[in-house]
Amino acid sequence: MKKLRPIDLTFGAVFVCLMAVGANITVWFPMLAVPIGGAAVPLSLQTFFAIIAGLMLGKKLGVISMITYILVGVAGVPVFAQLSAGPMALVSPTGGFIISFVFIAFFVGLVAELTKKPNIPVYIVAALIGLVMNYGIGVTYMYLAMNTWLELHVSYSAAWIGMIPFLIKDTALACMAAVFMVSLAKRVPSRWTSVARA
Repeated sequence: MKKLRPIDLTFGAVFVCLMAVGANITVWFPMLAVPIGGAAVPLSLQTFFAIIAGLMLGKKLGVISMITYILVGVAGVPVFAQLSAGPMALVSPTGGFIISFVFIAFFVGLVAELTKKPNIPVYIVAALIGLVMNYGIGVTYMYLAMNTWLELHVSYSAAWIGMIPFLIKDTALACMAAVFMVSLAKRVPSRWTSVARA
């Protein structure tokens, strides 16, 4: 990867902020938090922003921005859901979703960088791969958390069934992210080209 430029750091910082905003939609709209197996799972835009980060920044800078977001939260800045912070957020039932953002940015960015020309079908595939990473890691982690330290004894299928409303929402947002980024890449080709070659 090329040496990070000020513009790269700026874009990365923007996505750290967007992830914080996306995580806390339920602070202003608490009815969007859905109880599942004793744990409240907030409706958020984080998956959408993580996909956009991968598509726009590429795999390396996208990963850096997601890791930075996580480290900022772990350090004590209230950027996680419900304005929470600290390392305990990573061992909560929804901690797997936080961890998955790194994988979303990497795999979405990887597919995007391998594409010579931005196009909707490929970007949708990239976004859906990111969605699989998000829910594959997040739901599995939540299932393990509920059945170990929370001692709730929830089946794996029940954990997935409970996530269906969120999965539907995030699938639609993933497709929207792909369409949005194709349009954005056409408007700022110099920025996209520099990232894709990094």
